[in-house]
Amino acid sequence: MSEVTSVTDDTAFFGHPKGLAYLAFTEAWERFSYYGMQTLLVLYMIHQLLLPGHVENIAGFVPFRAAIEHGHPMSDQALASAVFGIYTALVYLTPFFGGLLADRVLGRTKTIVLGACLMALGHFLMAFDQSFLAALLCLMLGTGCFKGNIATQVSQLYSETDGRRADAFQIFYIGINAGVIVAPAVTGFLAHEVAWHWGFGAAGVGMLISLVIYLSGRRFLPPDEARKTRETRVARAPLTGREIGVSVLLIALLPVLSASVVGNQEIFNAYLVWAERSADLQIFGHKILTELLISVDAFVSVSTIALMVVFWRWWAKRWAEPDELGKLIIGCLIGALGPICLALGASLTPAGGKTSLGWLLAFHLFNDIGFANVLPVGLAFYARSAPRAIAGSIVGLYYLHLFAGNLFVGWLGGQLEKMPAAQFWLVHAALVAGAAVVFLVVRFAFGHLLRPAASFEDDLATDLAQPTAR
Repeated sequence: MSEVTSVTDDTAFFGHPKGLAYLAFTEAWERFSYYGMQTLLVLYMIHQLLLPGHVENIAGFVPFRAAIEHGHPMSDQALASAVFGIYTALVYLTPFFGGLLADRVLGRTKTIVLGACLMALGHFLMAFDQSFLAALLCLMLGTGCFKGNIATQVSQLYSETDGRRADAFQIFYIGINAGVIVAPAVTGFLAHEVAWHWGFGAAGVGMLISLVIYLSGRRFLPPDEARKTRETRVARAPLTGREIGVSVLLIALLPVLSASVVGNQEIFNAYLVWAERSADLQIFGHKILTELLISVDAFVSVSTIALMVVFWRWWAKRWAEPDELGKLIIGCLIGALGPICLALGASLTPAGGKTSLGWLLAFHLFNDIGFANVLPVGLAFYARSAPRAIAGSIVGLYYLHLFAGNLFVGWLGGQLEKMPAAQFWLVHAALVAGAAVVFLVVRFAFGHLLRPAASFEDDLATDLAQPTAR
């Protein structure tokens, strides 16, 4: 019997358990710290850390740099992009191990606390040149311990039949994006107006606030599940031929998903470098910080996700709603328009001029509408399509597309200095649009295999009941 605790009689927080409030605010401050640091990372490396007088001080950086460059020296911008790609990629790999640590050794609560402490330490270590690589390691490990386990605790606040769970994750997501919207403005202002290390320090303080909120609400959170002994085994029927085929297809689609997100994942990387150098970042004659573009994107992202939920509900009342693959195709095609806007803006800008901010805002709008139909829909697609016996593993593999996508973006961002800006952004558009084409082919070729199992079995029974043609 499951040890998951349900508090169906607790409606103290907008009709939800009080524990949700603590988890949502904990996550808001954790995301404040995470995105506050990530927004500064590439610009900090280019403008200070990799310059003479600083780069020599980084402990272990010489062999680390040699491993990245492979005998082909990189510019500071390309190197910063590669480091960013490696860091953000590994952030999506470590939660798998954080889940194992929680399930088999420490329990979820202790693992979350450990993750928060490691992340706070990582932010504060960013204050010193010498500890830069150690800081990134702490942040990667800390995020791995924190990220997946706190989401699991949100789910554990509800019973399996409690209909409030979906609303709970929407509230939790609002907390995430509240941190994303505010963080770049605060850390960016401190970094530019005082010093880079003040920006990183603010991220560290945010992480400590997150930890305090989490610990103060501990009595309202679900207890850790009893960990299974080695002798405990769950009998599982072998996978059917159809289930094996579905699993292979889902794994084969991971590189396509990686291509579908390159436009979005570039926002924290080369996009900021290009915007700082080449865009007219002024509103009513007042220059804005480059980092505020991240806040703009977070605000637009929240708005477009909400609007897409409303739009598809409205659409479903009048016409047939597209399936997940259909929405992925639509999302990629719309998302590809984002980098095309940047390419147009760059190509229409006179030599020596600055690209209008309007082109950047159009990029964020199209990118975020597309992304609203890619990331959450992709997760729902994998969760629904995966065979039940290995659903957890398949969903875990789904996040590897972000691991691979960020690694690729780290390399692709380094090409900014090697090609015209219009061509650079068209490459991103082609990759995202190319993913749409592959999804379209898969939908036509394997759509019958990827339909819900019940639908597949009904169709099969109908076919078998038909007279055999002679």
